[in-house]
Amino acid sequence: MSANIAQLLVRSAHAYPALPALARGGRVTCSYFDLAARVSRLAAGLALRLSANDRVALVMKNCPQYVELLFACWHAGLCAVPVNAKLHPKELEFILQNSGARLCFATADLYDAVAPLRASVDCLEEVIDADGPRYAALGAGAPLPMAAREAQDPAWLFYTSGTTGRPKGVTLTQKNVMAAILNYFSDVDAIAPGDAIIHAAPMSHGSGFYILPHVAHAGVNVVPESGGFDPAEIYALVQAHRGVTLFAAPTMVKRLVDYPGDADTRNLKTITYGGGPMYVADCKAAMARFGYKLAQIYGQGESPMTITAMGKAIHADTAYPRYEQRLASVGQAFTGVEVMVGDNHDRPLPAGEIGEILVRGDPVMLGYWDNPQASAETLRGGWLHTGDMGCLDEEGFLTLKDRSKDMIISGGSNIYPREVEEVLLRHPAVSEVSVVGKSDPEWGEVVIAFIVARGKQPDAADLDALCLDNIARFKRPKAYRYVEALPKNSTGKVLKTELRKLLS
Repeated sequence: MSANIAQLLVRSAHAYPALPALARGGRVTCSYFDLAARVSRLAAGLALRLSANDRVALVMKNCPQYVELLFACWHAGLCAVPVNAKLHPKELEFILQNSGARLCFATADLYDAVAPLRASVDCLEEVIDADGPRYAALGAGAPLPMAAREAQDPAWLFYTSGTTGRPKGVTLTQKNVMAAILNYFSDVDAIAPGDAIIHAAPMSHGSGFYILPHVAHAGVNVVPESGGFDPAEIYALVQAHRGVTLFAAPTMVKRLVDYPGDADTRNLKTITYGGGPMYVADCKAAMARFGYKLAQIYGQGESPMTITAMGKAIHADTAYPRYEQRLASVGQAFTGVEVMVGDNHDRPLPAGEIGEILVRGDPVMLGYWDNPQASAETLRGGWLHTGDMGCLDEEGFLTLKDRSKDMIISGGSNIYPREVEEVLLRHPAVSEVSVVGKSDPEWGEVVIAFIVARGKQPDAADLDALCLDNIARFKRPKAYRYVEALPKNSTGKVLKTELRKLLS
């Protein structure tokens, strides 16, 4: 039996060949029989150019081709590198070079920004428009037998935002990915053949990971016509499909709840939320609007979507004495996954005490791509050191207290302050800078930069232009605050907690 996760598609195609596999809006574009055949031919086209374990980058907005390409890469024995489509070309350039990607696929709206990178990324042989004739020709040949894979072979290379100015490539193996798929079934939700998932969040991240359990159980992967999140469109798609799941950041859930009208949501089966804090009041409002259809997950790229979970049944258990405390948590460890809260020496702390969240289990990454030092540090002692702080209660429910390395989560996207700070420090009038997140009712958090000027205060428009030339637009600060000095402790470390107090 092949260890290849592409076998999941073949299995569903054999069992349910006529069921819909892909849809664009309310229109089915592909059955499972057709998808499996298409993937096999695309894999043959890739295999003519590439060798086992080569990396293929996907710089693409949400589209049906995303599903085809993921499974074609795996069918051919390759490693997929889904990349955040909102990144700046300079950020894309680093990821393409670091991953050693030989091919890159881009959607038509991104092709003109990505194609010039061939000149500066020496490993990159071609950028292919996923909407163009070159892509169509790639899948026009004879089918390819599926490549055999080992459990430790790389399947998905996920690039984190850079806590040290450069992102790190999380190497997820065939075993890691399969474990995460099985954990979805054990702790998040059941999927029946013909159920649907609407991909309103980026397929390069969490929503894309949920392609896999839906393919495994012959669900239909639905891409909105808009390619993203629009509340009116989501409500229409819920009525157009059945057994609907939506993976959403808390800000998206809140926008659905706040949307006026009384749309029929009987076909909505599950909203799986994660990627940021869900306030208890917002959680209750969502359940009042949709019923007990919410499931929560907590994970990070290094243990994809799979650290803790809180399923629909726990959300519905309103009679439990500590119900509100549970809603404020991120649930219990996934089945077969160990979660420990440790002290500075990685010793387990008693219930209620705050420490670093440590994780081990089959979903935990192999390591960081081409970065043995960071891998050894993060996986020391056999535990994934998440960098997140939290505490466990007596029943094993985990509550987050602070997020990894001061990360900001805005609209479900991760922003690490240092990468913004490094760009702002290039301005000659910026002496020091510290970036923090400010609570925002729409986005969850927005980016605020505290700046110590060197002489005359720099103009905000100049700082905006500097950011837009180097990092993605969504990472740009929403405001600049000028201070005489940054608060620091005795060792010179900036006290971001003190800066956050200035925001209230």
